[in-house]
Amino acid sequence: MQRTEFYEVNVPIHTPDRTLHGVHVFTGKATSVTEALTRAHQVYEAAFAARQAGLEVPGQQDGGWGARGVRDGWELDWAAAKAGRWSNPNDWNRKTPYEL
Repeated sequence: MQRTEFYEVNVPIHTPDRTLHGVHVFTGKATSVTEALTRAHQVYEAAFAARQAGLEVPGQQDGGWGARGVRDGWELDWAAAKAGRWSNPNDWNRKTPYEL
């Protein structure tokens, strides 16, 4: 049985003329990088479809996946998306180079 962990998916995003760019970040539970990429793409497509239909963007879905918004006119580069296990930078249990 595969272990479910929290993943982060970073998808490069840009305007059509490529003058503005950034990264759209998705997080949620998955059993693999492949599943995380798939889930992120699914929630984005659902959010985009809702926006196109004039509906409210769906909230958080199963496993914590969701898209809080859609930037009109921006394009996501799914081929360049990267995914990996999420590491909370504010976790008190996380080891840092500053620990005594």
